[in-house]
Amino acid sequence: MRNVLTIPNSLSLSRLIFLPLLYFFLWREQLILFFVAFTILGSTDFLDGYLARKWNQVSRLGKVLDTIADMFFYISVAYFLYYLYPQAILSNRYFLIAAFTVYGLSFLIPLILYKRAYTLHTMILRSNAVLVFFMMLLSFMMNTTLLLSLVLIVFIIGFLEEILIFIRFGPVDQDTTSYFAVSLERRLKVWMLDSSVFQRLKQYRKTQSNK
Repeated sequence: MRNVLTIPNSLSLSRLIFLPLLYFFLWREQLILFFVAFTILGSTDFLDGYLARKWNQVSRLGKVLDTIADMFFYISVAYFLYYLYPQAILSNRYFLIAAFTVYGLSFLIPLILYKRAYTLHTMILRSNAVLVFFMMLLSFMMNTTLLLSLVLIVFIIGFLEEILIFIRFGPVDQDTTSYFAVSLERRLKVWMLDSSVFQRLKQYRKTQSNK
């Protein structure tokens, strides 16, 4: 039970459990409380992964919780923006439709091909998650219509990269950073297997085992 209820997993779970509070504060027009709660909950998206890696508590359950929490949280961000600043969403409706379409495909493709539905924590998507967090906060102080356009374009690029990784390399690790990183890793493995040094070492071990 201790391995399940780690602090990183609890932080991911809290993002799901307390998300309805944001809707409650928003619908009651308690915007200061909404701002504070959003800041706290949004921060857990960075803390859970950071603490999991720092304390060596990375787990499959944690990755699943983080993925589910992110999905509901960032879909909610789109709703919050529409509720507070509908013009920003309406001005970016085509980018929004494209982003959600590609996002859905990034779930569907690994499910169809490998019987697993999950998303990757690539560098592009992680960086954009930070941008989404600050965009929501900045929307209280300035017009973020253009910033939202940038966020959606980057999301589209990030999810397309994710789809290419799944199609080209199969069911890779969820913490894969980029297409180029996994491509380089695969090439290095092939080079290692084909290198004369590796072959000699392999032959030496085989010889020793036969003695």
